[in-house]
Amino acid sequence: MKDAGELKLPDHVRYADDHEWICLEPPYLVGISDYAQDRMGDLTFIELPEPGARVAKGDEFCALESTKSVSPMYSPVDGRIKAVNEALSNDPGLPNRDPYGQGWIIEIEPDDLTQINALMDLAAYRKHLEKGEKA
Repeated sequence: MKDAGELKLPDHVRYADDHEWICLEPPYLVGISDYAQDRMGDLTFIELPEPGARVAKGDEFCALESTKSVSPMYSPVDGRIKAVNEALSNDPGLPNRDPYGQGWIIEIEPDDLTQINALMDLAAYRKHLEKGEKA
């Protein structure tokens, strides 16, 4: 596992408590953080949702299977799933290699942009990670 200094944590996204991220500007891509993918291990399968599905903040929208476990992903905002990253069907390891680029999971059309700004910025997410590692 990576230590905190080795994690890639960009500041052009906002972070949810469960380690999902969402872009601050369109397209509003959603994925898992470098921290989460590192803890999960090698991803072997991603159950993608249907484009067009509506989700509420906190709703489970897909499952990530790894060599260690199956983990749900939760929507960071209310909205409609606009697109899914079809490349993950053939290469579920993309979030391991490029969690904030080619490894995005869904594109969402948010109902309320203020929900994005209410999520953690980089400084708050770093504090959140420090708290979790001490627990």
